[in-house]
Amino acid sequence: MNIGIVCYPTFGGSGVLATELGKALADKGHAVHFITYQQPVRLTGFSANVFFHEVRVPTYPLFDFPPYETALASTMVDVVKNNRIDLLHVHYAIPHASAAYMAQQILKTEGISTPFITTLHGTDITLVGKDKTYAPVVTFSINQSDAITAVSDNLRLETLMHFAIEKDISVIHNFVDIHRFTKRPIDAFKKVIAPNNEKIILHASNFRKVKRIADVIYTFNKIRSEIPSKLLLVGDGPERPMAEELCRELGICEDARFVGKQQDMEEIYAIADLFLLPSEYESFGLSALEAMAAGAPVIATQTGGLPEIVSDGKDGYLSEVGDVENMSRNAKRLLSNSIVLEQFKTAARKKAEMFDMNSIVPKYEALYEQVIAKSSAAL
Repeated sequence: MNIGIVCYPTFGGSGVLATELGKALADKGHAVHFITYQQPVRLTGFSANVFFHEVRVPTYPLFDFPPYETALASTMVDVVKNNRIDLLHVHYAIPHASAAYMAQQILKTEGISTPFITTLHGTDITLVGKDKTYAPVVTFSINQSDAITAVSDNLRLETLMHFAIEKDISVIHNFVDIHRFTKRPIDAFKKVIAPNNEKIILHASNFRKVKRIADVIYTFNKIRSEIPSKLLLVGDGPERPMAEELCRELGICEDARFVGKQQDMEEIYAIADLFLLPSEYESFGLSALEAMAAGAPVIATQTGGLPEIVSDGKDGYLSEVGDVENMSRNAKRLLSNSIVLEQFKTAARKKAEMFDMNSIVPKYEALYEQVIAKSSAAL
């Protein structure tokens, strides 16, 4: 199959999942064409089956805001016509689904039938999509999709609750490459972070308000009061200045290290003893799954799709949003007992195996074949 994948090229979960899916499909022999405004951050290395098409948005004095959606739709049309694309798979509804619908209608005028699938990832539904500015277009374009998927059962229910969706939504969970994340930790790297064998607490996100970065720091501060530990914060975003200032106020800068955006996450996950994710909401929690694949139990909040990944009391702990006291207590319970910690690490790896790419990617392939066959039959 020739598949066009439209996504955001950033470190966010939707972009990471879309890129990893494309790479996995390419490894299985499919031709994969990424269509976005810059090369996705996870699209590294060379593959003969992977192609990248940059969306260029001309700037004119007339436009205060360059019309990216129009440029994206035009690029989709061009890529489909010149590369015999069988299907477009758009990740994150805004604005990708509406642009795909526009491209589809243009292609129909030239006798080309190209179905498109929309995968919902979270904030495109739970936050941005609910805004009255976007809701009518989001609802319409999702309903025009030839198939709709969501990355968790929770997100499917959220979508059906808040939008008038007329079609079935299939749940295809996010996935992880288990083999990639089961590498042994690099001792020299771990020694730099924790020179005196302190426990390493890890957080990775886009540092937005929904991630509750202050709760990460307050929880860590309570952990370090009893257990020698270091906090490693991976990522960047609008809440980082606040987080750095909070660390200074609490006097924990020696133990908290901000390392910014990183690409080789498997090496970082490998040295973590715990992964901390106290988010206000997570539609799935891909970073938590990657941490578990590397053997790091997860301390998280009981919200969104996180309970679909983390089994409370088995491979991590779940607390109410904002309950720093309970999160720190659970973390200290694990970190103070090496036998229990090792049991949780083993359980975390085992749980992650349920979401291995080898069991999830074929679900997308089957959906592609079904949608393409239905589209061909309609001609």
